Amino acid sequence: MNGFVKFLREQGVVGLAVGFILGGAVSKVVSALVTDIINPIVGALLGQMNLADRAWTIGDSGVKIMWGDFVSVSIDFVIVAAVVYFGVKGLGLDKLDQKSE
Repeated sequence: MNGFVKFLREQGVVGLAVGFILGGAVSKVVSALVTDIINPIVGALLGQMNLADRAWTIGDSGVKIMWGDFVSVSIDFVIVAAVVYFGVKGLGLDKLDQKSE
């Protein structure tokens, strides 16, 4: 049991778990931002209010390519990546792994 506790302490498992939980919460907030604020603005610029419903239909088969949903998810990804990048830079966490010379 002592080896397991030592492993948890040395590997920072608790910090990883906290980061994972906070990451899920931030993801929900960013998804709401994209869905409720950004998508309607982009949709209005493209002439339709709901971007996620934008699709191309292929032939008579009724197959739809949901390009609007892809754009929505891509915007979501870019915002999450920016939040992580600026959060890490702002907190100075990007310098933790660098060796001091």
